[in-house]
Amino acid sequence: MALLQIAEPGMSTEPHKHRLAVGIDLGTTNSLVATVRNGIAVCLPDETGRTMLPSVVRYGADGRVEVGLAAMKAQATDPRSTIVSVKRFMGRGLKDVAHIETMPYDFEDNAGMVRLRTVQGVKSPVEVSAEVLRRLRERAEASLGGPLVGAVITVPAYFDDAQRQATKDAARLAGLDVLRLLNEPTAAAVAYGLDNAAEGLYAVYDLGGGTFDLSILKLSRGVFEVLSTNGDAALGGDDFDHRLFCWILDRARISPPSLEDARRLQMKAREAKELLTTCEEAPIHVLLGSGEEVDLVVTRDEFAEMTKHLVQKTLTPVRKALRDAGLAADEIKGVVMVGGATRMPHIQRAVAQYFGQEPLTNLDPDKVVALGAAMQANVLAGNRPDQDDWLLLDVIPLSLGLETMGGLVEKVVPRNSTLPIARAQEFTTFKDGQTAMAFHVVQGERELVSDCRSLARFELRGIPPMVAGAARIRVTFQVDADGLLSVSAREMSSGVEASVLVKPSYGLSDDEIAQMLRSGVDHAGDDMMARALREQQVEADRVIEATEQALDKDGQLLSDAERATIAETISRLRSLRAGSDHRAIKAGIDALGRATDDFAARRMDNSIRSVLAGHKVDELEI
Repeated sequence: MALLQIAEPGMSTEPHKHRLAVGIDLGTTNSLVATVRNGIAVCLPDETGRTMLPSVVRYGADGRVEVGLAAMKAQATDPRSTIVSVKRFMGRGLKDVAHIETMPYDFEDNAGMVRLRTVQGVKSPVEVSAEVLRRLRERAEASLGGPLVGAVITVPAYFDDAQRQATKDAARLAGLDVLRLLNEPTAAAVAYGLDNAAEGLYAVYDLGGGTFDLSILKLSRGVFEVLSTNGDAALGGDDFDHRLFCWILDRARISPPSLEDARRLQMKAREAKELLTTCEEAPIHVLLGSGEEVDLVVTRDEFAEMTKHLVQKTLTPVRKALRDAGLAADEIKGVVMVGGATRMPHIQRAVAQYFGQEPLTNLDPDKVVALGAAMQANVLAGNRPDQDDWLLLDVIPLSLGLETMGGLVEKVVPRNSTLPIARAQEFTTFKDGQTAMAFHVVQGERELVSDCRSLARFELRGIPPMVAGAARIRVTFQVDADGLLSVSAREMSSGVEASVLVKPSYGLSDDEIAQMLRSGVDHAGDDMMARALREQQVEADRVIEATEQALDKDGQLLSDAERATIAETISRLRSLRAGSDHRAIKAGIDALGRATDDFAARRMDNSIRSVLAGHKVDELEI
């Protein structure tokens, strides 16, 4: 009797070849793992049926490591060794962490990324995150019945290179092969786009526990194109909790709480915030270790009033993302709400008022990112049916470029460029006989290197000696689908080449990424003036150096009076170059040009006479 192999419609006819892949939402507050089963993305539960794993890790004195709900229960009794919201520490230094004074941890400021001292020794945020990811991997392998070929892990769109690299390192420690890092708003759009067969322009408003992102996407015939993205890497639900925590301290008039009591009050603040989502008021009753009692009631209106400045902070990136995409709010077909913090009624009211429409909330905001990541993982693992064809086009949030003479930034890859991307630009030498060139790779929107983020430095050596400006050095920037960068430089005539894989240092400031775009707009006028000044200063240096070289070589062609005039003009240009008026410097450059016009003509005549010396006219080829 023949054995028939039966498959669900649209699914593989060879299920034994199905490769196990998952999508993971590594969240500030909770984390989830999802996969595609029978063509449908589903979140995988633990043995108790819970899909959400609290992103909390406790290091015990007995050597045990607790993750999730068990660790969460120990927050108030063992605050130093129970790590919550670790995502906020990823790729961050001590000075970069917001509200650090209210945190119970024993921090150690390390070169790059902050560390936390626990009863099991010093732990990095990468190690803590790896514990969460390890639990999710184990849950997935137990549920799916085999080892995973890989995972798509989501990150906030505004995560910088350091934070993305830290996330990949954590996954590697957890035994996961990262198929791709996927921006959280994009993952949400994938879930909504495929589930609802959406077409048109959509905004994804993603307010999680620790970060905020706003992305504008164009969905069309299976193509998910990110038009622009903006956000704040240091704004999330935790900040709303902290504001309510401060309100409790102010109203209760209690003495400064201990670490344990502070954690109790913070937990109670979060509970009250969540209760206000469905109730008009929330009781706050806590018996502190000091014997003091907190007995308060907060109303929904009071909470909305004390956090309205945080709501407004989310609308600034919204306006910038729309402007970058060249769109008005009324052109947006739908607004997708992502992240548990979007359940707050005053958040939904503010978004509805701004866009003039009710936001989309038909998918669970806590699960939508994981579901989208699972769909992408299924595609990358090679499980999609031939007819199920769709394309995901993400963008880079900040411009990439090189430092040029004068400390200026030459942008090679502009922000909001679609990923993956490769772009090249040719540069040349500044001095005669130059055989090496140093490259400084930077990221940001400002015109001066000093105002941008330094990413990497490398050198190209072995350039054939040539006159200044003759060498052609082609510099290529490549950004992969994860947003990670490699840069190479090649001298075109000789073929000598050098490259660098940008491995960013940890320890960026929390506000840096968000501030880069903001300052790029705020200082646009100043930057233009500064760039114009630097350009004229560099040109003045070049002209002075070239003129002095010509004087040294052919100074005998000038009379003493002529030479004195040129020297005086050079001296005047040097004085102008030290000033801050780019127009005056340009006028000085033009004046030196006029003063040396006759000298240049004599040099040319002299060169021609030297070439023709000893030759007859009829020997020349015409």
